[in-house]
Amino acid sequence: MKRELKILAALVGIFLVAHALPLGNPKIQEAILEAFRLLQWYARNHTLACVVPALFIAGAITTFLSQTSVLRYLGPRANPVLAYAVASVAGCVLAVCSCSVLPMFAGIYSLGAGLGPATAFLYSGPGINVLAIFLSARVLGFSVGAGRFVGAVAFSVVIGLLMTAVFRRGEQAKAQAAMQMPEPEEPRRHVGKTALFLAGMILFLVFSDWFNPGNVVVKTNDGQEFKAVVIHETKDAIRFQLEQDLGVAKLGDKIELPKADIAETQEQKTWVIRIHHVRWYLAGLMGLLVAVMAWQWFEKDELREWMNNTWGFAKLLVPLLFGGVFVVGFMSVLLPEKQVAQWVGDNSLRSNLVASVIGAFWYFATLTEIPITQALMRLGMHKGPVLALLLAGPALSLPSILVIRKVMGNSKTIVFILLVVVMSTIVGILFGAIGG
Repeated sequence: MKRELKILAALVGIFLVAHALPLGNPKIQEAILEAFRLLQWYARNHTLACVVPALFIAGAITTFLSQTSVLRYLGPRANPVLAYAVASVAGCVLAVCSCSVLPMFAGIYSLGAGLGPATAFLYSGPGINVLAIFLSARVLGFSVGAGRFVGAVAFSVVIGLLMTAVFRRGEQAKAQAAMQMPEPEEPRRHVGKTALFLAGMILFLVFSDWFNPGNVVVKTNDGQEFKAVVIHETKDAIRFQLEQDLGVAKLGDKIELPKADIAETQEQKTWVIRIHHVRWYLAGLMGLLVAVMAWQWFEKDELREWMNNTWGFAKLLVPLLFGGVFVVGFMSVLLPEKQVAQWVGDNSLRSNLVASVIGAFWYFATLTEIPITQALMRLGMHKGPVLALLLAGPALSLPSILVIRKVMGNSKTIVFILLVVVMSTIVGILFGAIGG
């Protein structure tokens, strides 16, 4: 009955939006177009390189990784120091966006990982992004980069501990259930083979989703040349954030150019860019190794189960991710950066809370939070809200919230969001008072 009521509510919501949406309003028209732009960018740049590999990894975790192993290192009765160390280090090593972490989080949580270590992993993956932290220090200032690193590391552990404390009864029941489980069957293969197989898939994901900071020099067909950061690229156009004044457009403004009008874009020569250009060769090598290991080490029934589990995660997660990205694209036009900057111009409680809430619900593609935050700083955003936004933003977004709710349920999701928002707000106020 509850499921039918949810379906009814969704249908009523779609009907009301379709019935009342003022399509003649130019702002609404632009918001709809922007929603499809962001969705196309997400489909072209993140789905195949990021979401799909992560879904296969999640399916492999639930198929090939024994529940005993997960409970030993991440379960409710695991050594807390070891459990949180494994969760935080795993997230830091992955250094991927929340879209990649979500399927893996769903995989380990479904196998019985404790709520604390699982949410620590959920935050640490996108939060403790080594490259993003270095770029934050270089572009936004050393104090912001250092604050982001210290805050993200502390958050991953503190949030996990608080989630465990709030839902301790459920965790105790889960621990008791784990103690009553029958003795596990003898594994079909040595654990080292499973570890190598999962490592190969994770390396495929890391290389396929390798970051590109997007700093370029753009030359247009009419002879203009300017420095910018690539924000979004769709099939027909590229959106840039200017790193210098360009006519009536000022430093930090966003412009969109049709690809037909762009003569050339020259990238900055760094080791990150060099790896980015060969990422598909490296990912292909990892994919070949994974295919060989799957062929040699696994039975047909296991491979079939792996595909079934992967498809199950795809049905669960992908519609929510696409729907969330679409809504964020629509709302981004209705909530422009200049308006946001007016709300976060000081280090007050309100400013830091607004920055934390916007960060928690907005969707930031990997590394794009840096030029966006840079533009907000130029518009007057205080350093305290800057750090609050950077701590709340990468770990949460509307798409990820929809997925987390599906995996953990309403109450745990609400508490997780509140912890991220409240802690980001408090740290932002302290940082703004000390270093702002």
